[in-house]
Amino acid sequence: MELSWLSWLYEAVAHVIIWIHTAYSTVLNPDSGLTWALTIITLTVLMRVLIFPLFLKQMRSSRKMQELAPKVADIRKRYKNDKQRMNQEVMALYQGAGANPLGGCLPVVAQFPIFISMFTVLQNMANGHPKYGMTQELVDSARAAHIFGAPLPANFFMSSADIAGFDAGVVQTKVVLGIFVAISSLTTFLTVRQSVTRSMAQMPDNPMAQQQKILMYISPLFAFFSLNFPLGLILYWVTTNLWTLGQQHWFYSRNPMPEFDAKGDVIPVQPKPGLMAKLRKTTPEEQAPPPPPQPKIIRQQPSRQSRSKRTGSKKS
Repeated sequence: MELSWLSWLYEAVAHVIIWIHTAYSTVLNPDSGLTWALTIITLTVLMRVLIFPLFLKQMRSSRKMQELAPKVADIRKRYKNDKQRMNQEVMALYQGAGANPLGGCLPVVAQFPIFISMFTVLQNMANGHPKYGMTQELVDSARAAHIFGAPLPANFFMSSADIAGFDAGVVQTKVVLGIFVAISSLTTFLTVRQSVTRSMAQMPDNPMAQQQKILMYISPLFAFFSLNFPLGLILYWVTTNLWTLGQQHWFYSRNPMPEFDAKGDVIPVQPKPGLMAKLRKTTPEEQAPPPPPQPKIIRQQPSRQSRSKRTGSKKS
């Protein structure tokens, strides 16, 4: 299914694929699976770099909401018998602190049209249709490429005759596709688990904790829907999952969970040392140069005068 209002994005994705593939083709075989795998991985990384500011906005908004959690709990306790007033007070608190409860949807909303465009372009390439500025020669090159012996346009439910038409083994193709889907499912689980574990550690009495646990174990199952996707699109999904997992870990390590005092105010928490600091076996405090020594102040005491001089008398 192609959406006409996204045709400009289809063409943009197709042209970026052409540019990246042309660049790699200057040093690699343009028809090899390595060239096409690097093309898809590079396209995914460029896309994630493009929406990185949205990710930062999402995570900062989420951190602000975590910092406001004790105050939100106090409001809910105070107005538990007045739902309307409770919601108004909570929203006023979020607005005053600049926290957006819907901020976590921004990266997903931004990524969805690109995923649809990737799916549409790769699906047309898999079907041998030169569209959106692609030439027949480029489409044939992609259809002939193999990754670990599996054709780039193949999917798990493709018939044996169709897979054999790509000059590939049926069993080997299905094994490779199954491994990629399993990696996609595992990385999805680890990403959700990382987020849910942090959320539950921050709010152990959260009434949604059980639902979050269920989501953590159900979400990887959605990856198995990608068995019907071409291998090129599954490779994109694995790459974006790995990027998300690493990006999320990077942010969490530099922004530890907030701590609170008795009044519910945030206590500053020092981030964990980065990778370079661990490799050097030093802490951030040890990396900073020591402060220069303060000059020693010597106080001049007046010399003690003799008694005759103090009274002004002379010796006889």
